[in-house]
Amino acid sequence: MNEFTSSIGQPNAVSIGFFLVFVLATLVITYYAAKRSKTASQFYAAGRSVTGLQNGIALAGDYMSAASFLGIAGLVSLKGYDGLIYSIGFLVGWPIIMFLIAEPLRNLGKYTFADVVAYRLKQKPIRIAASCGSLMTVAFYLIAQMVGSGSLVKLMFGLPYEAAVVVVGVIMIAYVLFGGMLATTWVQIIKAVLLLGGASIVVFMVLAQFDYNPVNLFDAAVLKYGAKVLEPGGLVSNPWDALSLGIALMFGTAGLPHILMRFYTVPDAKAARKSVLYATGLISYFYILTFIIGFGAMVLVGQDVIAGFDKGGNMAAPLLAEVTGGIMFLGFIAAVAFATILAVVAGLTLAGATTFSHDLYANVFRTGRSTEENEVKMAKRATVALGILAIGLGIAFKGQNVAFMVGLAFAIAASANFPALLLSIMWKRFSTVGATASIAVGAVLAVGLIIISPTVWVDVLGNAQAIFPWKNPALISLPAAFAAGWLGSVLVPDEGAEARYENQRVRNYLGVGAE
Repeated sequence: MNEFTSSIGQPNAVSIGFFLVFVLATLVITYYAAKRSKTASQFYAAGRSVTGLQNGIALAGDYMSAASFLGIAGLVSLKGYDGLIYSIGFLVGWPIIMFLIAEPLRNLGKYTFADVVAYRLKQKPIRIAASCGSLMTVAFYLIAQMVGSGSLVKLMFGLPYEAAVVVVGVIMIAYVLFGGMLATTWVQIIKAVLLLGGASIVVFMVLAQFDYNPVNLFDAAVLKYGAKVLEPGGLVSNPWDALSLGIALMFGTAGLPHILMRFYTVPDAKAARKSVLYATGLISYFYILTFIIGFGAMVLVGQDVIAGFDKGGNMAAPLLAEVTGGIMFLGFIAAVAFATILAVVAGLTLAGATTFSHDLYANVFRTGRSTEENEVKMAKRATVALGILAIGLGIAFKGQNVAFMVGLAFAIAASANFPALLLSIMWKRFSTVGATASIAVGAVLAVGLIIISPTVWVDVLGNAQAIFPWKNPALISLPAAFAAGWLGSVLVPDEGAEARYENQRVRNYLGVGAE
C-alpha cells in the first residue's frame, strides 16, 4: 500500500471542480442573505432567527477547523495515542459552555461576550480590555488558518502559496461583507455537512479493510509500529505540560469570540442550550472519526510517506483518501478541507469586525451615540480591513511553524476571556477593576509565557534552551487571571455593580428583557 505515487502537489481538476461548486453555492446564499442583512441585529446575529438545530450544526462547523480535520488526524498518524489529548481537550469544553455559559450569554448579551462582562460594570474600561482579549485571540487563530490555507492549497491545487492566501481572503471578505451572520451561518452548515460526510466515508472505507472492527485496525498498527502507538507519551511526555494543554483546550473553547457570538443568533436561551447539545453530539462523532482516520493513515499510508509530504502530518487525511478512494475521492476531501478553512476564517473575521464596531466604535469611541446604520457601516469597513490584514499576515508568516498560534489562541481565550466572563456571571462582588485586571493578567501571561516557551524561544527564535519549560502556559495564566480578578475586586470594590447584580440574576435565569 505504501508504494504509490500521490497526485498531491499537482493541479487536481476534481478538487478544483468540487471547490468551485462549494464557492458558487455559498456565494448564491450570500447574495440572498445580503438582502436580509440591513440592520445591526441582522448583520451581527442573523436577526436571531436561527433554530437550535441549525445553530448546533453551524457551531460544529465553526469549531471543526482544518486544524481539527488535518492536524489531529496527522498527529494521531505520527504520534499514535497522544493525538487523543487534542480530540478530548477540544471536546470537553462543550459541557462547560452548556452548563455555565450558553444561557447567561444569550439572556445578558447582545452581540459579543463583552456585552455580558460589561452588563453591570463600567463600560469603557471593560470593553477596551475585553476587545483586546478578543482581537488577540482572533488574530492568532486567523494567522494559523491563513497560513494553513496557503500550505494546503499549494499542495492540493498546485497554486502558488501567495495566490492561495489571496483567494481565501477575498472569498471570506465577500461572505462576511455582504451576507453578515446569516450567510456565515449557512456557509458553516454546508461545510459541517460536507466535512462530517467526507470523514464518515473515509472511515467506512478504512474499516472495510479491517472487517469493520476498529480493534483489528489498532492491532495492525501495533504489528507495524509496536505497542508504543497505543501508549501515552509520544507527543507530551511531561505530565504538567499535558495538564496545561488540557486546561487551555477545555476552557479556551468557552472563551473563543467566534464561538460565543453564535449564541446570539438563536431566539432564546432554550434554543441556545439545544444548539450546544446538537453541536456536542456532532463534534464528539467527528473527533472519533479523526482518531480512526489517523490510525488508518498510519497503517495504510505509512508514517514515512505522511512525514515526507508534511513533517507535521497534515496531509495524512488527504493521502488516506487517495489510497482508499483514488483521485476522485482525494479531490472531494481536498475541496472539503479548503471549504473548512474558508468557513472558519469567515466566522473569525465576523467576530473581529463585530468586536471592533460594536464594542470599540459604538460603546467606547461613540459612547452609545452611534446609529445602527453607522455601526453596520463600521463593521463592513472593519471586515475589509481585517481581511486585508489576514492576507498580509498569512503571506508574512509563510513557512513558519504555526502550531503555537493555535495553542496561543486557546491559551488567551482560556486566560483572558473565560475567567472574566464566568466571574461576571457568577460573583456578585466582581468589580470593574477586577475584570480589567483579570483580562490583562491572563492575556499578558499567556502571550509572555508562550514567547519564552520551547515553541517560540527554541523552535522559532532558535535559542538553545527555553526560559519557561512548558509548551502550554494555561496552567499558570488561567489561575493567575482568576486571582487577579478576585484581588482587584476585593481591593477596589464596585458598589454600583453589586447593586445591579440582582437585576442581572433575574435577566440571567428568567430571560426578562433579553434581546
